[in-house]
Amino acid sequence: MDHSSSHDSIEPSREKSRDQYLVDQYNEIARLAGSLAHEIKTPLSVIRMNMELLAEDLDDPQTPQQRRAKQKIETVQEQCERLQGLLNDFLRFARIRDLNLLPGSLNEQIERVLNFVEPQADRQGVEIIRYLDSELPSIDLDAELLYSALLNLVVNAIQAMPDGGSLMVQTREFRSGVLLRLVDTGCGMSDTTALRMFDPFYSTKEGGSGLGLPLAKKIIEAHHATIDVQSELGRGTQFTLEFPLPKRIGSKKAPESMESDG
Repeated sequence: MDHSSSHDSIEPSREKSRDQYLVDQYNEIARLAGSLAHEIKTPLSVIRMNMELLAEDLDDPQTPQQRRAKQKIETVQEQCERLQGLLNDFLRFARIRDLNLLPGSLNEQIERVLNFVEPQADRQGVEIIRYLDSELPSIDLDAELLYSALLNLVVNAIQAMPDGGSLMVQTREFRSGVLLRLVDTGCGMSDTTALRMFDPFYSTKEGGSGLGLPLAKKIIEAHHATIDVQSELGRGTQFTLEFPLPKRIGSKKAPESMESDG
């Protein structure tokens, strides 16, 4: 008797069951991690508050012992602030699932970002060069989350130019979507950093959480968009984001593959 047909019908079911088990396990771990982060925030707040009270008591240290105690308190406060920032970044990262996508202007969002960072750029001698397409079509976006992601990318670019430079910002339409390109003349990245920059908790910055760029990538991908990075040490970095155009009502045409002309 040939049991192959019976075996073939069982295997896909087993495969599906195994995949569902892994998905359920992942979701459970994500829920536990989120709950743990929330639980940590409460005792951390208590520690921070008591450190502030101790700092007030030692506001004017008179003896070497008091000065050493104040330095230790300041160290604990710095680490508490770092933990608070890490927890906030993690909770934002964990929450990015469903976005409130509405028709909006990519130009408007990147202009908001550039206007916000311009004072910092001026202080560092960074020139911001805008090439924004005035005829850019609208895309579906979550305004506040996309603003947050773009701000992270632009601030990252400006921080890569501590001694000045230029940041070129371009938007334009292409055959299947809308493109945003950020090109800086900063320090650039090694191949290792470029490959790992979107890995959670990977950071080359002192005190960085390592979640800023992964969070930006997650938000961009939740917009059904893509993000690509090209970098060279000592030459600079280029980020290219490609957003799809909204599907037209009644259109049955399959979406074209998104391409960048580099």
